[in-house]
Amino acid sequence: MGYRFLGDSGLKVSEIVYGNWLTHGSQVENDVATECVHAALDAGITTFDTADVYAGGSAEGVLGAALAGQRRESLEVFTKVYFPVGGHGPNETGLSRKHILEGIDGSLRRLGMDYVDLYQAHRYDYETPLEETIEAFAQVVRSGKALYIGVSEWTAEQLSAGQELARQAGFRIVSNQPQYSMLWRVIEERVVPVSRALGISQVVWSPMAQGVLTGKYRPDAAPPAGSRATDDKGGRDMIARFMEPHVLSAVQRLRPVADDLGVTMSQLAVAWVLANDNVASALVGASRPGQIAENVKAAELTLSGEVLAAVDRALELDGTQVIERDPAKTQSPSHRLA
Repeated sequence: MGYRFLGDSGLKVSEIVYGNWLTHGSQVENDVATECVHAALDAGITTFDTADVYAGGSAEGVLGAALAGQRRESLEVFTKVYFPVGGHGPNETGLSRKHILEGIDGSLRRLGMDYVDLYQAHRYDYETPLEETIEAFAQVVRSGKALYIGVSEWTAEQLSAGQELARQAGFRIVSNQPQYSMLWRVIEERVVPVSRALGISQVVWSPMAQGVLTGKYRPDAAPPAGSRATDDKGGRDMIARFMEPHVLSAVQRLRPVADDLGVTMSQLAVAWVLANDNVASALVGASRPGQIAENVKAAELTLSGEVLAAVDRALELDGTQVIERDPAKTQSPSHRLA
């Protein structure tokens, strides 16, 4: 396992981050979730990502229980705030001072921890003054409840404005958590160049495009039973945009590229995002412990320029547009979701 600095900070994180969105407290039983966390630790993963909204708060609780007894100083634990958790009051969502300060206390209680290493704005809040949001995060840092601050799915302009205010408040935004994969490249044109200039790293989610880049979904067959594409708790909706036959056909053309390297398609997909030098880590989940060891091997791969070019040729072979590059796709809800 390799480790990279998170932005311009002194914090190192594992190149593979174990994330528990759509798994802990939802798709995976708690005992299996604990086995997955322990397998991640055994594989050298030290960084774990969750959010208060995942499974209505249950995901944080499951992760905290699974990490109980581990040396806290050897771990980097991330969580997020923005979406409502359990309640529907007018202030139970967004990035107001009230919601952030109540949110961090709730997260720490569920995790059973005194602090998190990274506290992230899960989305941008258009209805709260950015100055209020940044000052609330500064208060969280000053209180010792979070050591670093990050964001998720912020645009280049939002990152620039937020970083300037953060510097004035005495801290820095060190990370952004966007969706990024071979199929979803919307951050490349604007977010990545601005992030480099601002000292912000990407901690990317869905490097395997919700599992599509594993190659298990074929254009001429029904989704495998028990897969994300059959999950009616949210997984099926998230993966729908990648389940078009022309996309699945293009993905199958990546198989020879992976075979030539002697790796799985999953490993190729994760190694591809790690080839971007602005990416600190790739978020990977698991529904069984055995998946961890396979995904960790991706951190050992260094993809040549020839391989990266071969990936693009395979996906664009027939001229069909399967790669999303529109920077406008980086977006947050226009209003708070109650």
